[in-house]
Amino acid sequence: MRFSAALRHRLLAATLLSASVLTSAGVVSALPAAADTGTGTTATSATAPAAAEPVLLKGSTKASYFWDDSSGRAGDTGLPASGKPMQKGMIASPSWPLFTEGYVLYNGKKAKFFVGDRGPGVPSSSGVMIDLDAKTFADLTGGSFNSDTLGVDGVDGQGHIKVEYVITKWGDGVGKKNYPVAFSSGAWKLMDHNPATPPQTALADAPRP
Repeated sequence: MRFSAALRHRLLAATLLSASVLTSAGVVSALPAAADTGTGTTATSATAPAAAEPVLLKGSTKASYFWDDSSGRAGDTGLPASGKPMQKGMIASPSWPLFTEGYVLYNGKKAKFFVGDRGPGVPSSSGVMIDLDAKTFADLTGGSFNSDTLGVDGVDGQGHIKVEYVITKWGDGVGKKNYPVAFSSGAWKLMDHNPATPPQTALADAPRP
């Protein structure tokens, strides 16, 4: 199709004007819309990472496992201390406030948790400071949860693992908001108004003075 010289000039002017508007608005390139994952969240581009979770405390400890379903099969005598039914993601702590939230790391796997019960009891005096729910323990170790025994199969009788933990939110009630201490200390029934100072994290892109 052929255009007259005057029409070509008008088309060129319109093109330059559009480019100017896009540049002034800061538009560099068109990016595809984020995909809907179907989980109620939206996938984000690698160039726009999600905000990092706060780190209020981090450390490492030995972790055991439990599953108290109020049936008495695992030696439990009732609902967990929080009043919430036993569920995946619930841990027992000897000293952290109930409903404290965080996650554990083990062999490259990450599992979120909330404190919903008290324990371990005597084992916490020997450095076992987290009681994971049995289903999470199975996921982390590659075992399988046995709904009949409420234990974990396929781990050669392994009952303790060394995990790293990160606290992202402290519960509002009684309990020690710091490194865990044994159940026998009684810290679980005392209000702590001085939570641990969040660990300082060096940022690779922090401006230099």
